[in-house]
Amino acid sequence: MSIKPTMVVLLLAIVILTGIFVTNADYNTSNREVHISSMHNNVERSSIDPDKFLTNFDYGRVSVLDDGTILREFTITVEDVRLEIAPNIYFDAWTYNGSIPGPTLRATEGDRVRVTFINNGSHPHTIHFHGKHPANMDGVFPMIPPGGRFVYEFTAEPYGLHLYHCHVSPVAEHINRGLYGVFIVDPKIPREQAKEMVMVLNSYDTDFDRENNFYTVNGIPFYYLKNPIEVKRSELVRIYLVNMTEFDPINNFHLHGDLFKLYRTGTSHVPDEFTDMVTLSQGERAILEFRYDYPGLYMFHAHVIEFSDKGWMGFFKVVEDGYGSDDSNDARAINSDDGN
Repeated sequence: MSIKPTMVVLLLAIVILTGIFVTNADYNTSNREVHISSMHNNVERSSIDPDKFLTNFDYGRVSVLDDGTILREFTITVEDVRLEIAPNIYFDAWTYNGSIPGPTLRATEGDRVRVTFINNGSHPHTIHFHGKHPANMDGVFPMIPPGGRFVYEFTAEPYGLHLYHCHVSPVAEHINRGLYGVFIVDPKIPREQAKEMVMVLNSYDTDFDRENNFYTVNGIPFYYLKNPIEVKRSELVRIYLVNMTEFDPINNFHLHGDLFKLYRTGTSHVPDEFTDMVTLSQGERAILEFRYDYPGLYMFHAHVIEFSDKGWMGFFKVVEDGYGSDDSNDARAINSDDGN
């Protein structure tokens, strides 16, 4: 049987197109296999503990240099981890020390800070600290490859509320995956004694389409709604508030039942405002101070209501010194669908 030239051309076109589709399919499948394979190597665990993170400050391993300067040494390790961020909802995270957010590092202005960075992840990473330091300690270059390590060393300055995060491109993906934490530099003249806590506003884009599915404080949606933060009446409360939300230009914090002194970036002892709400852009931060005069449950949440509906809200439980609050105003009753 003779084959017409037009049929030959048609068959060749089909073969070429099929080859292209197969090649693309193989390429995409290969990418998925690599991604899944790397996730299979992850430790699958629920290591996010918002209660522990709230008040857990890492002061490092402390020693004194020959000139009398305090040296604080920290170790931060990148780990690829699958985290359960909500019941049966897992997020393939890139983490500092296995959790989101990473540890809260703390020093005093003038201390020497030495951070040993170990990359046990599957991608190149860095640590970029906000604050003052030499260019070679800025955490943009060099990128540390998987299996590599680097030592960041600088003087802690200025005092204030800072942060750290990975600065490898695409930076938004590295931050969305979980590579960020808080860096507090205390002033040499200490602030007034207070009940201190760290709140990191963050989000999860679980399907990686640059649209957030969940919003949280300290890593778990609705956590402090069901587990209110207990404070004492008339006790000074100090919140170190940092916004690490990606893919949304702003986030904010609204306090019910009182107002707070607002110290933007925490680089002054003089408050900038006295208010009940603060709006922060990505990477922006502030210190909040307030005292509750009356016992009971008081909500705090994002006044971007979509964020509240998707997980960013909680309660303070204000109690008399040594006593519990009135059970008639109980978060468990408010949050329970069945009254239990």
